[in-house]
Amino acid sequence: MDRIDAWTTFAAVAEALSCAAAARRLGRSPASVTRAVAALEERLRARLLNRTTRSVALTEFGAQALERARRALAAFAELEGTAAAEPHELRGRLRVTAPVVFGRLHVLPIVEAFLGAHPATRVELVMLDRVVSLVEEGLDVAVRLGRLPDSSLRAIRAGEVRRSVYASPAYLRAHGTPRTPDALGRHACVSCIPVTPVPDRWTFSRDGRSLVAPVSARLVVNTAEAAVDAALAGLGPTCLLSYQVDAHVRAGALVRILGGYEPPPIPVQVVTPAGRFVTPIVRAFVDACVEALRRTLGASSD
Repeated sequence: MDRIDAWTTFAAVAEALSCAAAARRLGRSPASVTRAVAALEERLRARLLNRTTRSVALTEFGAQALERARRALAAFAELEGTAAAEPHELRGRLRVTAPVVFGRLHVLPIVEAFLGAHPATRVELVMLDRVVSLVEEGLDVAVRLGRLPDSSLRAIRAGEVRRSVYASPAYLRAHGTPRTPDALGRHACVSCIPVTPVPDRWTFSRDGRSLVAPVSARLVVNTAEAAVDAALAGLGPTCLLSYQVDAHVRAGALVRILGGYEPPPIPVQVVTPAGRFVTPIVRAFVDACVEALRRTLGASSD
């Protein structure tokens, strides 16, 4: 087996601490991954991993070897990137994850453009509204909304979104515009569970302080799309993230209200596993994703 491939396989297993997870990331069978690491250990005449049927752990020598392997693989990836300087020469497979609605509206167009620019690449876009481990799931890049408590991720800020209240112009003409959060109690509101988990209590912010306002939730839905449709139909104000409604705001179909009471913006970040060597395809996609999101989110409605 090619030696660089063997070290790449070892690094994937060591980072995931799982042969199965490494196999998913590499697009190979667990048995082939196990054989590759065993062959590497045999060639080195040293054990890199302690393996049981349930767990994988680095030996002391394995931990030292992993750091050296990361540096060597990163240098090799840099060499490959230099050799393949022309964008059309990029090739390989990429696994990306993003939240469902944000992924459909903003990440899928980036993936489509990337595939068009690099015909020799393949992308698997996994859209989930739950946070998954990039290493364990074999994912290369994630687009995440919110702060990142996980220090094992390398993050680039690509913009921000707001949590705001929106209503249709027809509703506001008929019922008036609420000027403070407390006024929402006199309106028939639409609560979206993913954004407002407590349907009759919405959170706002004023002068750096958080405040909770009671609302009259006449309709409660579990998807942003349903909340948008209800607001467009004039059922009442709804609280959503700005990217979910920007197109409707730009078209004049929805109006943002209570702007002075919004919580702090939510960062949008493009993340990759820290410590892992960055391949040319990952680097190119991250650069394209960050540039496109900054351009798109910068054009979001005020």
